[in-house]
Amino acid sequence: MPKFRYSIIGIDPDTTAKGSAREIHASPKETLEVCAAIKNMRLNEAKKYLEDVIKKRRPVPFKIHKKKVPHKKGLDKWYAGRYPVKSAIEVLKVLQNVEANAEAKGLDIDGLKIIHANVHKGRCIRKAIPRAFGRATPYYECLIHIEIVASQLSIGEMEEVS
Repeated sequence: MPKFRYSIIGIDPDTTAKGSAREIHASPKETLEVCAAIKNMRLNEAKKYLEDVIKKRRPVPFKIHKKKVPHKKGLDKWYAGRYPVKSAIEVLKVLQNVEANAEAKGLDIDGLKIIHANVHKGRCIRKAIPRAFGRATPYYECLIHIEIVASQLSIGEMEEVS
């Protein structure tokens, strides 16, 4: 099995927990917006937020890929948003993976903060749409890689947030 690397460097392996998912069938643009929304959140907050997105209670602000994206009720200080359910499900799976890795390391789950959430382009799968007269039009489905790193907050930072 190939060894994958993370795009973040210089982290302390004793106080961080990492998780990733490779070759995922989800929209890279929507997943990028979901990852940007959960970055710098606590792990429990992010999980609750993604569960609300899946149930279509809270929208995800679309800040980069926002052309022709409508306004959604519940957005704070932003105008464009959607409910990317499939991407939220995949990112939630990675968050659960990060939580399990943190438990295995003996880290405090309540004191974990997401410091890195990123999406990378994976391989592209060539497909074809059948057309008339025995011809076919090619199209490509690009897969994605998701990686999330959570770090344990220090005691002083946990008191500030509480």
